[in-house]
Amino acid sequence: MQIDDSDAVPPKDVATGHDVIQDYLKTLDTSPGVYRMLDVESRVLYVGKARNLRARVSNYARPSGHSARIARMISMTASMMFLTTRTETEALLLEQNLIKQLKPKFNVLLRDDKSFPNILVTAEHGYPQIKKHRGAKKEKGAYYGPFASAGAVNRTLNQLQRVFLLRDCSDSMFESRTRPCLQYQIKRCSAPCVGKISPDEYGQTVRDAQKFLSGKTTDIQARLASDMSQASEAMEFERAAALRDRIKALTQVQTAQGINPQTVAEADIIALHMDGGQACVQVFFIRANQNWGNKDYYPRVGPDVDAAEVLEAFIGQFYDTREPPPQLILSNAIENPDLMAEALSGKLGRKVELLVPQRGEKAELVDSALRNARESLARKMAETATQARLMKGIAEAFGLDAPPARIEVYDNSHIQGAFAVGGMIVAGPEGFMKNQYRKFNIRGDDLTPGDDFGMMKEVLTRRFKRLIKEDPERKEGHWPDLLLIDGGAGQVSAVRMIMREYGVEDIPMVGVAKGIDRDAGKEEFHRTGKPTFALRHNDPVLYFVQRMRDEAHRFAIGTHRAKRSKAVGATPLDDVPGVGAARKRALLAHFGSAKAVGRANLSDLKAVEGVSGALAEKIYDYFHERG
Repeated sequence: MQIDDSDAVPPKDVATGHDVIQDYLKTLDTSPGVYRMLDVESRVLYVGKARNLRARVSNYARPSGHSARIARMISMTASMMFLTTRTETEALLLEQNLIKQLKPKFNVLLRDDKSFPNILVTAEHGYPQIKKHRGAKKEKGAYYGPFASAGAVNRTLNQLQRVFLLRDCSDSMFESRTRPCLQYQIKRCSAPCVGKISPDEYGQTVRDAQKFLSGKTTDIQARLASDMSQASEAMEFERAAALRDRIKALTQVQTAQGINPQTVAEADIIALHMDGGQACVQVFFIRANQNWGNKDYYPRVGPDVDAAEVLEAFIGQFYDTREPPPQLILSNAIENPDLMAEALSGKLGRKVELLVPQRGEKAELVDSALRNARESLARKMAETATQARLMKGIAEAFGLDAPPARIEVYDNSHIQGAFAVGGMIVAGPEGFMKNQYRKFNIRGDDLTPGDDFGMMKEVLTRRFKRLIKEDPERKEGHWPDLLLIDGGAGQVSAVRMIMREYGVEDIPMVGVAKGIDRDAGKEEFHRTGKPTFALRHNDPVLYFVQRMRDEAHRFAIGTHRAKRSKAVGATPLDDVPGVGAARKRALLAHFGSAKAVGRANLSDLKAVEGVSGALAEKIYDYFHERG
């Protein structure tokens, strides 16, 4: 790949439009590659790919024949950048990667890019654990997914526990049990921790669960039915009843799955619906002939883009960091299906098909996804209209010049100063912007325990120092138009002083304080230099402010609990180089506690199974060097 950025700097006379683009044709060849169009301030307006860069750019040099969106983009273009590639497929992959990084104004943009959860059956323990997993697949075991959401995973895990009685507890909790837990009492676990099931029997249930997750449910039901019959004949009525309950649970699971296609084993169903300049893409995840959930996306689109362009951009960005299934079943064709199939096949390591079915079960699946997309977009548009009214109401209630595009709300959480965290939530014209939420681990060693003002000062200092450094011109949309402070006039005045230290005095802020009775609905609002006021009890704006405050509190509390839980479960062994999960289990099982490991002599450490002489010396030195 070659980079040609010799002409990336905008001309000194700030010329824009067709003539600027025309000048680049003199040096372009017919290579495939990616081009970027930039405005007078070198901000990327658009990223595109081309089989032939010269031919593609010459289209933009024409003075007419463009849609309104493209004409506006051309008129703003002051310079271009080019990256040549060896193949058009490479150009496609690079284009989608750059779009996700740069988020150009005129591209179709997928805004929700969270990873999907999987189910993991671990492999490093005699009694494997089944659990939810999200992120890099570093832990050894069998992964099944992706699932559309954490809720879909939790429902499936709940069903699997009812049928197969697999443990979901951590390895450390498993090792420490001396009697069965509640999961055993409610028939959700076979209690391998205390020997209620043999390793062979438990291993068979693990294999059955994996067969279920692979779609082989008929074999499982037949074997369970046979085992139940044998138990009944042997007059083992309690075991027969347990097997009967498992068969019943398995039948209920299969009934609850909803869409269970017979002719589609592993595919993503992708349907697009567009209306009023907005788009919704609905994705159904079909794995092992089972529906593993669905999720809707709302890519950013312009008013004059067509469905083929939107769907191709969505697929390219969606699978940029995800592994595609062998089949993508689409509601309509995309612009470059062969090119996209080649790119995705290279990512998966085997053939990927893109299908637009016209009849049969696949067409029925697409119709179902399309109906969901249509209904989801209708709900989204209704919510957006309501949200726009609320933002207008916020502006009127708090005396803002215009409806805010970004509201930031802050809250702290701690227990007498311990495990202190700060949370920031963001709301805008489309509701809560959860990908913009931020958490702050309070670092101040000199803070008095419970000093909420000191904590807030640290959070705001870190927040605005970063904003000033990364976006001093306030052009990236990351600066708030309104700050909501949990507190009264004193808190607002204190926050104002903090902001003044950094030269930020133009951002409106409002303190939200409980009324005399501290009841929700009797909030009082405080602004610097203006009288305190309240909103009427049934005002929708008041409800919205309450929702934002509660969301900030929920987020801060959740972050605090996660930090506290992590700290409670931590041991000094976590910091010893070379001690992973397996050796940590072995050490704790041998000595009983991390404190006992620290007191152990070198010969005792060497006696632990799986601990080499060199590692034993590392462990010994670690604890004794620490004193």
